[in-house]
Amino acid sequence: MELGCDKRVQADRKRLINCQQVDVNQLMPLKYQWAWEHYINGCANNWMPTEVPMGKDIELWKSTDLTDDERHVIMRTLGFFCTAESIVANNITLAIYKFVTNAEARQYLLRQAFEEAVHTHTFHYICESLNLDEGELFNMYNEVPSIAEKDAFELQLTSDIIQDGFSTDTPEGVQKFLENLIGFYVILEGILFYSGFAMILSFHRQNKMTGIGEQFQYILRDETIHLNFGIDLINGIKEENPHVWTPVFQQRIVDLIKKAVDLEIVYAKDCLPRGVLGLHAEMFKEYVQHIADRRLERIGLQAIYGSKNPFPWMSETMDLFKEKNFFETRVTEYQTAGALEW
Repeated sequence: MELGCDKRVQADRKRLINCQQVDVNQLMPLKYQWAWEHYINGCANNWMPTEVPMGKDIELWKSTDLTDDERHVIMRTLGFFCTAESIVANNITLAIYKFVTNAEARQYLLRQAFEEAVHTHTFHYICESLNLDEGELFNMYNEVPSIAEKDAFELQLTSDIIQDGFSTDTPEGVQKFLENLIGFYVILEGILFYSGFAMILSFHRQNKMTGIGEQFQYILRDETIHLNFGIDLINGIKEENPHVWTPVFQQRIVDLIKKAVDLEIVYAKDCLPRGVLGLHAEMFKEYVQHIADRRLERIGLQAIYGSKNPFPWMSETMDLFKEKNFFETRVTEYQTAGALEW
């Protein structure tokens, strides 16, 4: 019995999508070394939230040393991330994994799914540690419009893929699948997460809520690998299916990214109605536009905003010029959580 693809597509048995049969995840021989490298890097960044002490955060949260505006920023950020991570996990397991047929890419997706579970665990751990109102925090995706709109934007991309009868056998199907991948890797994990990272890491830089800040550092390391994998996957599918990357489809992607930027600007204004820690919403408008330009360039599209990075202190970790596309060079090396330093 022939394992993998049938004889008609034996030469393409390691394609990223559209291998006709996937009986087993046949890793060897590796075709896409970049996918395996991302898997190895993810494993090297292994961590658990309960490894991070929360004593100082608990003490500060109980004190009067945080302003109401500072607490608002922290709650809004936690409220978005606690559901967004589960949305990513559901998309991986319900949509992406089914249609990615390459074994080494699937191996990474399994690793990423575990990491999304760890991230969701993180927000449960923070919620328990600070004795937060679980109902308030985990229901913001229903009750806070700036969060609900971002989540609804992403959920639509998943619902299209999990409809009965969807396949990537047609150019239109491949385009819809690419739209999902770009929506989650480039937009959600690559744009809509980054304002939250900047906000929480601003507290960490000022020695406030350092336990949460440390956990966000580890999440950011994970998300950097997710982003790099996703961009390599997107560019690989484009390479295998160049006929789907039409000018009309490219404009569709640009429009989605513009929509995401607009949603993130609204979210930043909601988080920072008066500003805290020297941050204000206008800075995040510039930052999100700057990040969006970097994402566009990495999938072969033109930058459209031309905004500068207002947070130069974040560039070493978060600026996409520092992140490596495997089609160009090796990815950044990552360490285990115990060895990570800011």
